[in-house]
Amino acid sequence: MEQVCVGVDIGGTSVKLGIFTLSGTLLKKWEIPTEPKNDTKALIEKIGKSIKENLKEGGLSLTDCVGVGMGVPGPVMPNGYIEVVVNIGWKEVFPARILSDLLDGMPVALGNDANVAALGEAWMGGAKHIKDVVMVTLGTGVGGGIIVDGKVVPGKHGLGGEIGHMHVRESETEKCNCGGKGCLEQISSATGIVREAKKLLAKKKDTSRLALIEDLTAKDVLDAAKAGDKLAIEVVDIVAKYLGIALAHIAMTVDPEIFVIGGGVSKAGDFLIDKIREKFIYYTPITKSKADIVIAKLGNDAGIYGAAKLVIS
Repeated sequence: MEQVCVGVDIGGTSVKLGIFTLSGTLLKKWEIPTEPKNDTKALIEKIGKSIKENLKEGGLSLTDCVGVGMGVPGPVMPNGYIEVVVNIGWKEVFPARILSDLLDGMPVALGNDANVAALGEAWMGGAKHIKDVVMVTLGTGVGGGIIVDGKVVPGKHGLGGEIGHMHVRESETEKCNCGGKGCLEQISSATGIVREAKKLLAKKKDTSRLALIEDLTAKDVLDAAKAGDKLAIEVVDIVAKYLGIALAHIAMTVDPEIFVIGGGVSKAGDFLIDKIREKFIYYTPITKSKADIVIAKLGNDAGIYGAAKLVIS
């Protein structure tokens, strides 16, 4: 029987799981609700039971599985300790140890979800066969993952890849959810795009079709920009500017071969990527040889791919 591994991506509403061959073929994927929250042991027990059941359904046993990797939405210390994961209510826990005990001592690796998604894209996605990668996820927030020489860089304090909380705008007066001001996430996330559009609409309400939309979304803004709406284009230019600044800072620090842009906002496609690339080039005049910027390919499966890769050497 061919050996397999399991990838687990723990989100705020659902836990995604996948069984993989060691060469990266996804054999099966499924989801379970992220319940109960605020009880690490109970949720991990539920995950362990689900893994056992699905391995058995596939004619596999625990001995056929080389290990389980897990991605969680929060900082993870190098020893697997998690101080807090706000949206699932975990505090001061070692979840990998709990799951390993439930799976008869099977190796279990743990990582931050954004770093793990980056690893997935580097393994089987938009950055396949590339060892030096930075992924930026533009969703409700802005996440990131750094891969150097094929290895995730979580940092000494679990903050490696927290790209969304890089300080990029000095004039910002409102606070970010992290407590800071001027974070990239405040501008270039889906939430930030809507906020920037509303700020401009308050000044130039009669000049944009966006003023007619009651519950404005980032997609509305991006679609309007593609259609030539001047105010929407101005918003996208602001978003691209600060992303360009952030990517330039990262390039001057770790100099990746490629930036992979994922998350819901990236569905704007080449229209957005081209604008980000233009700003990135502008803010890195030091050399013509620099990282490319591409769109992620694995979508919502990046997390389970990367989690699985955590346990494959």
